[in-house]
Amino acid sequence: MSTTFKFAVFIGLLITNTFQVSFSSVISTGDFNKDFSATWSPSHVYTTADGRTRSLKLDQESGSGFASNQMFLFGQIDMQIKLVPGHSAGTVVAFYLSSDQPKRDEIDFEFLGNVSGQPYILQTNVYADGNDDREERIYLWFDPTKNFHTYSVLWNLHQIVFMVDRIPIRLYRNHADKGVAYPRRQPMSIKASLWNGDSWATRGGKDKIDWSKGPFIASFRNHKIDACPWNGNPRFCRAESSTNWWNKERYSTLTSTQRRWFKWVRLHHMIYDYCQDNKRFQNNLPKECSLPKY
Repeated sequence: MSTTFKFAVFIGLLITNTFQVSFSSVISTGDFNKDFSATWSPSHVYTTADGRTRSLKLDQESGSGFASNQMFLFGQIDMQIKLVPGHSAGTVVAFYLSSDQPKRDEIDFEFLGNVSGQPYILQTNVYADGNDDREERIYLWFDPTKNFHTYSVLWNLHQIVFMVDRIPIRLYRNHADKGVAYPRRQPMSIKASLWNGDSWATRGGKDKIDWSKGPFIASFRNHKIDACPWNGNPRFCRAESSTNWWNKERYSTLTSTQRRWFKWVRLHHMIYDYCQDNKRFQNNLPKECSLPKY
């Protein structure tokens, strides 16, 4: 059996066993003009006539960004993204959820550009009650500049799952009962941005943006927001119901197939895990590092 065929079979099993979505709770229109607003440099935000695809531009004048018109408390968010091609060193494409409070909660995908021919780094992070320092980094197993790929967050009462093309790459469990901060009270908006991070993003800031390679463009399409709209009452979003499918017990952990994929990513593609950085934390790792992920 060829490697390609095995991979196709595995993907089929994954899709069969992955988080199932109840279409009754999908609230996005699929139109960027209706679901999102430009929040940074509108002149650098481009949307197709049908509203289905949006691009962000970074040049020496400015970066750019957009955010959802609504805020949400729990759900699943999908976004297809095609990253900046070619020499992208110093650029950062961010797709994330943020509460915008002083002690904010945040769930981050950050794509760190690199010099031509080198792989993109995907950094994920979780802020809870204003505290971060929870970075993980992986190399993607494909070229994210050639085609669109789906990046997803499942956020519920039990766990946060980061996914790439439905493959779980990171878990952050709700261990609030053990004194670990977890995003569970603050509603968050959905955001995307493209910006100059050359002070740190590529080899710790050693590789700067080459503006002669610009302008730099990242594209987004086929967003899906299957989440609980914030109406000021957190009890509604925390309830287990047919609409709030993500809070059901079956989504409190990964399936056996998802666990195999998760372990595969950790074994073959992870390049940094804050839970293994004893030097950074002076041999006093954050509490969640010693607790189970699922």
